Amino acid sequence: MFGDLEGAGFEVLDERFESCFVGHVAVERVWTGGRWLEGPAWFAAGRYLVFSDIPNDRIMRYDETNGVVSVFRAPANSANGNTVDTEGRLVTCEHRSRRVTRTEHDGSITVIADCFDGKRLNSPNDVVVRSDGTVWFSDPPYGIATDYEGDRSEQEIEGCHVY
Repeated sequence: MFGDLEGAGFEVLDERFESCFVGHVAVERVWTGGRWLEGPAWFAAGRYLVFSDIPNDRIMRYDETNGVVSVFRAPANSANGNTVDTEGRLVTCEHRSRRVTRTEHDGSITVIADCFDGKRLNSPNDVVVRSDGTVWFSDPPYGIATDYEGDRSEQEIEGCHVY
């Protein structure tokens, strides 16, 4: 096994995993205070990582320069998936509000999508932004199935979709 992975605190079940590590890298745990963490998104210019803590209804921020983890946004509408767009803005899937939002550079929030064919989205989950600015996101119903990930609600759009 690759030396630095041995003390990482997890077991490698498939040797192909080791090929993901180039050179002499180490796996490091940066935070342990969440209940269900999702949606890591890296901001290279600011050298920080944001990620969602869904049941605790917050987005966290890990600052690489000093190792500090702080609250980026709370409440966060049961935010799940996050990504960074081509202009360096945060794009987030929100279960509770059933929408996809963009955090502008001034901190204001713009709604990108909250309905399709006049019906509310289910619970947007994961999101990616293509190099031309196109936003794709998945929209399964499980974020509205219970209060744990958002607010229990009825589906207006049956099924699971990608937009």
